[in-house]
Amino acid sequence: MKDNVLAFMKQNRLIKPNSTLLIGVSGGPDSMALLHFLDSIKNEWNLKLVALTVDHQLRGEESKEDLRFVESTCDKWNIKFCGTSLDVPSYKEKRHVGTQVAAREMRYQFFFEKMEEYNADYLALGHHGDDQVETMLMGFVRSSNSRAMSGIPVKRPFNNGTIIRPFLSITKKDIHSYCQKNGIHSRLDPSNEKTDYTRNYFRQYVLPLLKNQNHTIHSTAQQLSKSLQTDEDYLSEEAKKLVQQVILLDRSENCASFDINLFQGYHTALQRRAYHLILKYLYDELPKNLSYMHEEQFFALLSSQKANGRLDFPHRLKVVKSYCKLIVYFENKPPNSSPFHKVINIPGHVILSDGSVIHADFTKESHNKSQEKFLCGRNQVALPLHIRTRRTGDRMTWKGLNGSKKIKDIFIDEKIPARFRDTWPIVTDNNGEVLWLVGLKQGQPSHQTKDTSFIQLYLEKAGM
Repeated sequence: MKDNVLAFMKQNRLIKPNSTLLIGVSGGPDSMALLHFLDSIKNEWNLKLVALTVDHQLRGEESKEDLRFVESTCDKWNIKFCGTSLDVPSYKEKRHVGTQVAAREMRYQFFFEKMEEYNADYLALGHHGDDQVETMLMGFVRSSNSRAMSGIPVKRPFNNGTIIRPFLSITKKDIHSYCQKNGIHSRLDPSNEKTDYTRNYFRQYVLPLLKNQNHTIHSTAQQLSKSLQTDEDYLSEEAKKLVQQVILLDRSENCASFDINLFQGYHTALQRRAYHLILKYLYDELPKNLSYMHEEQFFALLSSQKANGRLDFPHRLKVVKSYCKLIVYFENKPPNSSPFHKVINIPGHVILSDGSVIHADFTKESHNKSQEKFLCGRNQVALPLHIRTRRTGDRMTWKGLNGSKKIKDIFIDEKIPARFRDTWPIVTDNNGEVLWLVGLKQGQPSHQTKDTSFIQLYLEKAGM
């Protein structure tokens, strides 16, 4: 077994000589064998070892005994020991999570702190090949996400170091043989025998069937896991580039939007990963009732021939298609969604709710070719000017238009998403005549005069 593990470590470049290793030790056979194995090579590799043990306060005196057992063994083997007792039951209630999730979160927080304290290079954990098969099976049953099915990584970054798993190349049977051969004592956690937990069910009933068909299933699973993780790492990086280039993420409103045609120009594999990145960005914690069905609905909406559509996701997250745009946002009203009405002085300015500013001044300029500006004769309008949101019946006219047009219809023609229409700033004169649909459409005052002095309005967008 030792040669097998050493070859696996070398192949995956797990440990460098002259390093500090923390070892997660529960007192069970897997972690005790790992502790013994690393102790057996520490002189040759010049390793500094520290054993970390956690009492999760879930089995009363039994779990305290586990901690004392590891401490006593480390004392005999002359290995530095660091143990702690964590109140998992209270944490579980506070966070409203399951027992295993609570225990894992608290345990890894402890590991994280000790990595910093000891300035450690590695945290070694005792997961083995059978654990790998079980994890991949659980991922297949629980999720349609390829990342979830790729299993346990051989190594991954953690704090300023790396988590490593040197035993992924061997089985539980190999570990038991190693313990017997080297006289290694261990403690057993009775909860490992309960099939209430999904992992234990797979361990007792499914894994033996697979091993009957392929006694080296752990090696097959490890090779598949490595391939899947390598592919997933590459695709994930490419998906991040997609998000950076195509997705507009609005932190102030916790909203994401993108051009559907641009998004669909990328490979489906990247689109699906970008979808998951968007959800991770918007949700503080992914809801448990978020399933692959939501993903299928999302992509069906993108490909729909209908110009408009809407999906309801958990926790009031809305996915809205409006022509070639898709917007993902929470239904709660954002701070700047209320109707407003302000008077603008000339010269002067008005700050809009999104931080943009409309400036007003008198000018001798008589020509305007920018949608960010509006220009009209000083005597063509009734002062003061007003800036407000739309009202029922609002209409406007412009040069070349026969008659007038509803503001609502202009928004539809310009493919402005419905979510933005009620907050779009409109400039009117004191008689209520719509002069400028800001940044979108310039009107023409009904009263035409020959002026030598003009009023100029200028939009300064937020962040410019």
